[in-house]
Amino acid sequence: MNTLDINQIKQYLPHRYPMLLVDRVLDWESGKRITALKNVTVNEEFFNGHFPHKPVMPGVMMIEALAQTAALLSFLTMGQKPDENSVVYFIGIDGARFKRPVEPGDQIKMDVEILRCTRGIWKYKARASVDGQTAVEAELMCTMRSATDASQPAGQ
Repeated sequence: MNTLDINQIKQYLPHRYPMLLVDRVLDWESGKRITALKNVTVNEEFFNGHFPHKPVMPGVMMIEALAQTAALLSFLTMGQKPDENSVVYFIGIDGARFKRPVEPGDQIKMDVEILRCTRGIWKYKARASVDGQTAVEAELMCTMRSATDASQPAGQ
C-alpha cells in the first residue's frame, strides 16, 4: 500500500495553511488512481464567514481539495516533485454535482482517477464522500506550467 503523511504531501504540493486541503494519502497507484483524506475542523478559516450560524464547507473548497489530490497523483505518476516555479492550473471543471453538505467534524475521503493525459492536459474523474455518501463529484482538467510562463494560455 502506497501512503503519504502530511510531511510527504508538503513535498509535492506548494499549498500551505489555510489552503492545504489534503491531510493524508491512503493509497495510490501510478497512472491510475489515488485515495486521500481531508479532516474538516471548526478551525478552518472559511467557517468564520460560511456560515457563522450553520458552518458548511464551501463547494469551491471541496473542488480545490479534489484538485490538490489530483495534482498529487500527477506528480507521483511522473515520479517528480515540483520545484518552486511549478504551478498547477485548473482549465476545466465538468459535471460538478454537490450532493451532501460537509460540516465541521466530517472526514472527506477523496477518490481521484486519471482519465487521460494528452499534450500536458490531465483529465480526472473525482469524487469526495463523507461516511460513504457522495458530497461532490466532477471531472477536472488541469495543466502544469512554470510560474515564469504563467502568462501563457493553457495548451500553448
